[in-house]
Amino acid sequence: MTALAAKDEHVAEWLARIGLPSPRIRTRGFEGFMRAIVAQQVSVAAANGIWRKLEEGLGAIEPDAVLACDDGRLRSLGLSRQKTSYVRGLAEAVVSGTLDFDALHKAPDEEAIGTITRLKGLGRWSAEIYLLFAMQRPDVWPANDLALQEAMRILKNLRSRPDEKRLRKLGEAWRPHRSAGALFLWHVYHHAKGR
Repeated sequence: MTALAAKDEHVAEWLARIGLPSPRIRTRGFEGFMRAIVAQQVSVAAANGIWRKLEEGLGAIEPDAVLACDDGRLRSLGLSRQKTSYVRGLAEAVVSGTLDFDALHKAPDEEAIGTITRLKGLGRWSAEIYLLFAMQRPDVWPANDLALQEAMRILKNLRSRPDEKRLRKLGEAWRPHRSAGALFLWHVYHHAKGR
């Protein structure tokens, strides 16, 4: 974070005001992907609630446990019809060996993102979130995240929230530390929104 603060006066100013963000680390592998799917297009609180139901209902967050449940059971645990299809496809990819976590974790960022986005229901945002939180990659920039866009507007005192294309361009100045920048922007967002 100090490298970013040295590069960017806005980061330095907000860092002095709100301090460092807490680390955010997710489990690698199947559970990490399940969390990414559960978190899609819902609030953090909603995702946490669904996750608790899944832990209680499945016992273990593992491919076999998902495949042992019918769709109705998975929906009763909080998954939408779409997310039920996504987690089932993920479980099948792991069990069949189509998704090889060892190879994925050794792959360069864009190759790993490509592998992930070939799975149904896992787009670029989900792939980048996995690389950022589970793989702890140093230069990941999920620019289509609305909270990051709004936080950059706040941080830089912009008139309007930057769209994905503009946020990608703004993030170039933070290479090769964009993961730290993303974590810090979420911290700014939560602070600014009083969360």
